[in-house]
Amino acid sequence: MQEPTLVILAAGMGSRFGGLKQITAVDDHNHAIIDYSLFDAYRAGFRKVAFIIKHEIEEDFKARVGRRMEKYFDVKYVYQQLDRLPEGYSVPEGRVKPWGTGHAVLCCRGVVDGPFAVINADDYYGPSAYTELYEFLSADRPANEHAMVAYELRNTVTEHGSVARGICSVENGLLTDVVERTKIFKRGSDAEFTEDGEKFEFLSGDSPVSMNCWGFGPGMLEELERRFPAWLEENLPANPLKAEYFLPFVVNALIQERKGCVHVLPCRESWYGITYREDMDSVVSHLAALRAEGRYPEILLD
Repeated sequence: MQEPTLVILAAGMGSRFGGLKQITAVDDHNHAIIDYSLFDAYRAGFRKVAFIIKHEIEEDFKARVGRRMEKYFDVKYVYQQLDRLPEGYSVPEGRVKPWGTGHAVLCCRGVVDGPFAVINADDYYGPSAYTELYEFLSADRPANEHAMVAYELRNTVTEHGSVARGICSVENGLLTDVVERTKIFKRGSDAEFTEDGEKFEFLSGDSPVSMNCWGFGPGMLEELERRFPAWLEENLPANPLKAEYFLPFVVNALIQERKGCVHVLPCRESWYGITYREDMDSVVSHLAALRAEGRYPEILLD
């Protein structure tokens, strides 16, 4: 069995945050959220990591994160660029938006082999997420057997605006459907979502959601590549500047076509992330409390 790779999505510049949030310090020792993620991943057993970045941030990212991690991990870099498209396709005029998480992971083709986990660089998932993923990916499984760490919706929303979440349906421990809701608002311990900004629908705080924390067998890269041209054909004519090839689209297709299964690994921890600059205080406070409890040392992987 090949050692699993941790794939970290770090290509986004964080337009709503207003800067390169992947490397923004969240404690007095200049650690970013990604440093806590890498520390948790290392403790869980991961020794291979692939950072998905853009060439525009390459030097800053390597100086701030990548070179330090080379002491602990076998580090690879994957570049998500707009022109990484199948033969016969070109970037629509005026397009600046990245092609989405599915495209980002697809860019790992030829760099990542074997099973792999996927996380966002700017999300704090908690130690148990990495332990669950590493144990799942380290087991001998078919190439089309995958996993998703599911969080309770109430543990993933912010007080400072709307969020996008993949709302999951689960039966007998297996994922049956993921529906992307792009405008979810916190309402006490529950939430509401809207599609048009006028009509709101209730969402239970208990709802399992995808936070882009996945464990994939090696067959996923082949599926992402195989399905991308058809997605371009369907979506580019209608929305050439903003259509995104999301990972859940491909996961859903595999499930519906019975070409793969996704085990749901429940997580009781609270997710923390910096969707808006106002989220920073809660992230800093939470991590400070965890350090005070002894769950993290003052100095991580440096």
